[in-house]
This record gives sequence, C-alpha cells and structure tokens, in this order.
Amino acid sequence: MSKVDNFLSEWHRVVAGKDREALFGLLAEDVSMGAPPYFEKLRGRDVVQHLLGLILHTIDEFTYHREWQNQGELALEFTGRVGELQLQGIDLISLDDDFVVGNLDVLIRPMNALEALRETIAPQMTAYLSGAGQGTT
Repeated sequence: MSKVDNFLSEWHRVVAGKDREALFGLLAEDVSMGAPPYFEKLRGRDVVQHLLGLILHTIDEFTYHREWQNQGELALEFTGRVGELQLQGIDLISLDDDFVVGNLDVLIRPMNALEALRETIAPQMTAYLSGAGQGTT
C-alpha cells in the first residue's frame, strides 16, 4: 500500500467517524484551505481543523463516492445533506512531502445548499476567528 493510499484510508476513517481531533494529524502545520464562504484561503492547522470539524458535524449523510488521484493530488467527490437540502461537492487535496494535507479546496453545489451550509457555519467560524485572533490571508 502506498503512502497516498495510507493517507486516504486514514482520511476516510476520520471523516466517517467525524473525528475532529484526529484531523489534526492529517494536516500540515501550514495547511491552507479554500472553502465557502471564504474568498481567501484560511491558513494554519488549528483554523483548518476547526472549520473541517464544523463541516463534518453540519453536513448529514456525508458520503464519498468517487476519487481520483495523481500521486499526491486527490479529488474526492461527496454528497450530503444540510437540513432538507441535498448537496454535492469535491474535495481537492494536495499532500505535502510528509503525506499530510498541504492544501484543501472544497467546492459545493447547488447554491441553496451552499448558502444553508454557510448560514450554519459562518457565525461559528467568525466567532472562532475573532477569539483566536486569526483570519484569512
């Protein structure tokens, strides 16, 4: 089993278990994440771990369906539900030399499901960023 396969196995285990604490070990210290509703990337392990934890606990029935990989570049298609709204998305993951997430971009559709997700997560993330003294770059 390759190091990328090992990463994917652990990533799927952590996501399926909504294991917010275990996310920490899968993220590079200087990880960056592009995610709705932020236009600029969030940076840093603590901030990205917090946002991913919120997402995992907000999207119900989160399920990965297909994945593509080219060495340390991954695309993982997922579906889920926010309230009564179904969503579909893709996680674009770049692994660093240590085979942890160096960059993650999350794309979600349709717009009404994205807006519902944003309405739930944005206030919590804003409060976290204000308290942590961190933000986007």
